[in-house]
Amino acid sequence: MPKEIFIGGGGLDYGDPQYLTLKYANRHGLIAGATGTGKTVTLQILAESFSNEGVPVILADVKGDLSGLARSGSEAAELHDAFVKRSQKIGFTSFSYHDTPVTFWDLFAEQGHPVRTTVAEMGPLLLSRLLELSEAQEGILNIAFRLADEQGLALLDLKDLQALLVWVGENRDSLSLRYGNVSTASIGAIQRRLLVLENQGGARMFGEPALDLHDLMRHDGTGRGMVNILAADKLMASPKLYATFLLWLLSELFESLPEVGDPEKPKLVFFFDEAHLLFEDAPKALIDKVEQVARLIRSKGVGVYFVTQSPDDIPEDILGQLGNRIQHALRAFTARDRKKLKLAAETYRENSRFSTEDAIRDVGVGEAVTSMLEKKAVPGVVERTLIRPPSSQLGPISVAERKAVMQASAMSGKYDEPVDRRSAYEILKERAARAAQEAAEAEEQADAAPDPVVREFSAARRYSGSRVGRSTARRIGGGDTFASAMSEAVIKELKGTTGRRIVRGILGGLFKGR
Repeated sequence: MPKEIFIGGGGLDYGDPQYLTLKYANRHGLIAGATGTGKTVTLQILAESFSNEGVPVILADVKGDLSGLARSGSEAAELHDAFVKRSQKIGFTSFSYHDTPVTFWDLFAEQGHPVRTTVAEMGPLLLSRLLELSEAQEGILNIAFRLADEQGLALLDLKDLQALLVWVGENRDSLSLRYGNVSTASIGAIQRRLLVLENQGGARMFGEPALDLHDLMRHDGTGRGMVNILAADKLMASPKLYATFLLWLLSELFESLPEVGDPEKPKLVFFFDEAHLLFEDAPKALIDKVEQVARLIRSKGVGVYFVTQSPDDIPEDILGQLGNRIQHALRAFTARDRKKLKLAAETYRENSRFSTEDAIRDVGVGEAVTSMLEKKAVPGVVERTLIRPPSSQLGPISVAERKAVMQASAMSGKYDEPVDRRSAYEILKERAARAAQEAAEAEEQADAAPDPVVREFSAARRYSGSRVGRSTARRIGGGDTFASAMSEAVIKELKGTTGRRIVRGILGGLFKGR
């Protein structure tokens, strides 16, 4: 008999158990509903249940409430009696309080272990989305990434990319012949966006040691799956950064995990809270990529669950792939709300006992309209379901408790200290230093030449051919040749350390202030 996760009670008097079959859990899912209807608690009980079955989980904690997964619920809690009554009503006889193995992560390294990736791993498409670049600016970013690959310039952190863009700007004439127009205005716009990202703290996301995906797929000593909680309350102030990071994480899982077909249970479950942020103003290329990942990643044993207020937030092609659905209440206050409600109801298999549209509008807090995949991955008939109570603490844990969990974690110390190895910034800096030194040596050699005309012409790099001892040109005026007259004019204009000026003008400012 296939393993199942108990969701709650449905049917008349809520006595019919409703299950999510683990075999179909990698067919993805949707948790939707208006604010305050119980989506977060539903996410919490699903995370607990997957962990108990040995399935690791990744989720973002937008409000801070999900940190309670790390602590057991208590009989002294205010809602204990209500939880006991609900468990009895829905036939949840195995209800008990227990904690869940948790690892805390944080892009800002404040409420969890640092989590980083490199600029190269992020790639130009997602980075362009993060920086909100135009098509022309995205083209230049692609040129920069191409050059980094060709010249062996590792792009690890933001200063690597910033230095490479400066180099692209300085060499734009030659690059334009090969790649098309390289505009300094576009390069400047990208640099400004990178500066804004840096000021928002996004620079901490890039660098090494980069996150090892295997650290997200661990189990505790008893075989329970680790619940990886990304602190997202501060991250939500930069919604593009939040959405881009989670999409990168999903894409990396897709690229790195092997094919496993349809396993008896998922290898990993990924919850994408505030999913509407992923699709707002997203270019078609990005939406196509999400659709591709959602369609194919299930064969790698990964289930993706989108958490949002309305199913309307999810593009139709992606929504059609979400087989397991838990729909909390949608309030119909406006004509647009009523339209969304009707569309949401039409996606379920009808139940003759009630109107799906009325049920979605009328269910109370902690209640939902559910439909889970059944035999042969067929969507089940819609049911009104009372969601079971959580076994872990409802609400956030204290700062001290969070620190204790982090200190006891196997990840403690692994990612704490950033590593800045030799990469694009250092390589380009070394090139600039060598070019400046070679220019200085060439100028010193020219200064040592006995003939002042030879010295000045060599410094100015006017020509490299051999000189003739006596000119046969027509004489001008007081015995000077035309070439001599031009020489004196050039010497007057270029007198001084011209070679050094030219080289410094091109390369000297590249790393100034670094």
